[in-house]
Amino acid sequence: MNKRLKDLNSYGILDTPADKELDEITELASIICDTPISLITILDDKRQWFKSNKGFDVSETEIEASFCQHALHKPGEVLVVNDALKDERFINNKLVLEDPNIRFYAGAPLVAGTNSVLGTLCIIDIKPRELSEDQKRALQILAKKAMDIIETNKTLNMLKASVKLNLERLTKITQNIPLGIFELEVSSSGVIRFVFLSEGMKKIHPSINLEGWLEDPTIGFSIMHPDDITPLKNAIRESIKNHENIYHEYRVRTKSGYEWHSIYGQPEKTVDGDTLIYGAFTNITHHIVYEKALEQIAFDISHVLRSPVTTILGITNLLESEKELSAEKLKEYSGYIKTVSHELEKFTRELNVVYNLKKRKIAYYRRKI
Repeated sequence: MNKRLKDLNSYGILDTPADKELDEITELASIICDTPISLITILDDKRQWFKSNKGFDVSETEIEASFCQHALHKPGEVLVVNDALKDERFINNKLVLEDPNIRFYAGAPLVAGTNSVLGTLCIIDIKPRELSEDQKRALQILAKKAMDIIETNKTLNMLKASVKLNLERLTKITQNIPLGIFELEVSSSGVIRFVFLSEGMKKIHPSINLEGWLEDPTIGFSIMHPDDITPLKNAIRESIKNHENIYHEYRVRTKSGYEWHSIYGQPEKTVDGDTLIYGAFTNITHHIVYEKALEQIAFDISHVLRSPVTTILGITNLLESEKELSAEKLKEYSGYIKTVSHELEKFTRELNVVYNLKKRKIAYYRRKI
């Protein structure tokens, strides 16, 4: 594929719907040059397709019959054929010998930014004629305007494609992370509504219909622990009042009991005086379980180890203070140390069992969310 065709394909213009602005340009070209036919043609390697068509009742022709193909290699010139029956290039052309019986043709190239010619803005008449220099210049200006529109459409299509791709990526991300992403609107009068809820909310709250929650945001309070509803409402009010980020933990009722969830959000004032909060809901049960497990382990270590360690320290002090130790005394102290060591070893085993149970419980909650 040559460079011109690669450039043409990058515009994605072939077989696209009519464009009002381009239709106005062909209309204007026909008026200025006083011709019954005016076209914006796009040429690939097989056909000549009409992006805009005034006065010609077909949408395309084969490339072999195209007048415009002769303008592809001269981007700075207007191709003018005053009388096709007197031009050797077109004397046997079926568009000359048959309908629409072309006799006059003038085409100004559509030159892309890469200097490739995509097609032409052309005018056609069924009788021989001349084209003034002013009309040639007008045709070139209109061709440039047409190309500007085509370039703008290409840019817009690229932006739309980029936005669509980014939206698809964002959707996949929000659907697969263990968070419920939201946008909450709080009006100046205190009315609240969810503007957006991600699919991740279904993982966090499988019992609540997402569409229903969008319609009525208070549904979420129905599954909260009664003691946590007012503190959460107060936290939201304080966040809005002080323009500070909100972080609040609360309990949610499930089939197996209560789980711990959190809300994090950033408030933003709108020009209308409303507040938008962007944030996420998260199931933090495994964090809470983990924290409690650490607290219990720390408590056990602190309290259970204190007694045997104190005993060992006491025996050590006695050993240091006694200048002469009998074999009987030494055996007695050794027995104490052995007993305490067994107690420590037993406690270590029990602590390991408890730790593994806690670890399995934490892993269960992680899998659940």
